[in-house]
Amino acid sequence: MSNELPVSNFIRHIIDSDLASGKRTSVVTRFPPEPNGYLHIGHVKAININFGIAQDYQGLCNLRMDDTNPEKEEDEYAAAIEADVHWLGFKWSGDVRHASDYFDQLYAYGEELIQSGKAFVCDLTPEEVREHRGDFVKPGKESPYRNRTPAENLDLFRRMKAGEFADGSKTLRLKIDMGSPNLNMRDPVIYRIKREHHIKTGDKWCIYPMYDYTHCISDALEGITHSLCSLEFEDHRPLYDWVLDNITIPCHPQQIEFSRLETLYVVTSKRKLKQLVDENLVTGWDDPRMPTVTGMRRRGYSPEGLRLFVQRAGVSKTPNVVDFSALEGAVREELEESSPRVIAVLDPIKVTLTNFEAGVTTSRTAPFHPHHAEWGEREVPIAPVIYVEREDFAEVPPAGWQRLTPGGEVRLRYSYVIKCDEVIKDAAGNVIELKCSLDPATLGQNPVGRKVKGVIHWISAEHAIQADVRLYDRLFTEARPDAVRGEDGQYVDFKQFINPESLKTVTAYVEASVKDAPPETRYQFERLGYFVTDRKEHVPGQKPVFNRTVTLKDTWAAKEAK
Repeated sequence: MSNELPVSNFIRHIIDSDLASGKRTSVVTRFPPEPNGYLHIGHVKAININFGIAQDYQGLCNLRMDDTNPEKEEDEYAAAIEADVHWLGFKWSGDVRHASDYFDQLYAYGEELIQSGKAFVCDLTPEEVREHRGDFVKPGKESPYRNRTPAENLDLFRRMKAGEFADGSKTLRLKIDMGSPNLNMRDPVIYRIKREHHIKTGDKWCIYPMYDYTHCISDALEGITHSLCSLEFEDHRPLYDWVLDNITIPCHPQQIEFSRLETLYVVTSKRKLKQLVDENLVTGWDDPRMPTVTGMRRRGYSPEGLRLFVQRAGVSKTPNVVDFSALEGAVREELEESSPRVIAVLDPIKVTLTNFEAGVTTSRTAPFHPHHAEWGEREVPIAPVIYVEREDFAEVPPAGWQRLTPGGEVRLRYSYVIKCDEVIKDAAGNVIELKCSLDPATLGQNPVGRKVKGVIHWISAEHAIQADVRLYDRLFTEARPDAVRGEDGQYVDFKQFINPESLKTVTAYVEASVKDAPPETRYQFERLGYFVTDRKEHVPGQKPVFNRTVTLKDTWAAKEAK
């Protein structure tokens, strides 16, 4: 873990007060994802809060899969969640827990609620339940089955469990208050009949508990002290408390809500992310353009960079909308200090050094990092033919140009000053080669009698290796791609805002020192940005495969200013 310091916030103030007053003697939190998709950037905030708080208070944090909706859950997602939490740098307490671990206890509490007259079996259809529920203006209407006797309800509930009734034909509902201004308290459903194979319990159950009922009891059974969740559950807190207050359970956790993290230029709806995957608009959940943890990892984001981002985003109850550039900025800042430097040329122009002399024209070494001498140095070899970036040459230079031009001079980084003497073009007028002369007196020295301002990077054609480099950019061109309405007032399909320039693949030339790098090795390509060897397709010793993590500067700021 990094040396990130805890930042005070309202959740910590509550915990501090609880510990000081003796209300709590320890801190136990939990992270309860549903295994129906991959974790994304919003989950990173929840992970950082739950695991981070437990860690800072020398407490415990459980990882619990909320597996109450079997039709959408898969082992693949559960395994990915575990891997993501580990990669982010956190450890959970004990074994991974599952809501399904408590199905027997949840059922028993259902019977207890029935016997105390606080739950009933309802025969209304889902549509009728919604109609009876009312809305914020229209009051709710009691179910005609609400006054069944506890004995009748208990018999029906046991028969539901035994599989005697069709899917959706009956539910178990709490008997609370159909006139409550909080719709969540209007006799909510806590069990429904659903014949679906479960990833943990198989076909043992044909009735499954609802989230609001399951979550609070699971928290209590695990001895959770502070149940930290996102703000959309604030209106559910009265139900959370009601359930625990009306069953015989010794622990009553405190639910505390914080605002979700919304990052512009991404979508985080699991349904919409799955659409992108299923419709082959991306290469998978781990596509480096996806805001999933596995996608961001493959792109080269570091755990430290992601934790820094969510820490800076803060913890509050106010809307937490952060621009994508803030994410890239935190990632960039962390990579600046942790990534060794190498040279690569992504869009090469051949340069022939006409006065190169073997045995006389020599090379210099360069550090892998200017602030980490312990990382050592590598030779930056020179040869008669080198490559420079196409964008570092201009036949007709704009004002203030400090790179290569016909007749102009520029310094090769870590090497000589060169002068462009001749431009060679193909039949279509494209520049295909530059013939340049080097000043042999300028290796490590300034030229005598003149000042050369520009410095460009380059690479020896003889010593470089080819690499496949994927240049990733933002997946969407619209800041809120799933919130745009058309003239008819309806939401526009978010997929129409996919950025056609979000991926470009080039063959580049890179220093040979990267050839044996393992997957997930991060580098700064000098003057270009931060890149990582692909964790799936890069094989050490073979042609490297790199993904661009982030550019050296925020290129979108200039685009948006235009």
